Amino acid sequence: MFSVREKRDIADKIQKILRKTNYPELPNYEIKFHLHVEGTEGWSWADIKNNGTVLNSEINPWNKKQDKNKG
Repeated sequence: MFSVREKRDIADKIQKILRKTNYPELPNYEIKFHLHVEGTEGWSWADIKNNGTVLNSEINPWNKKQDKNKG
């Protein structure tokens, strides 16, 4: 579920939303988070983490084919 590009885009947006809160307990550097998204089927899910923690961005060819903005 979601291509690598889509996951990275979602992670960037989450990072910005969290940063906008100006919550005092958040670090000044990249905020670590883990989002689990469930699809309509049991096998359809995605784990999205902040981009700084993803060292190996393995591409799932099935999800990549579904990426409408292949850029």
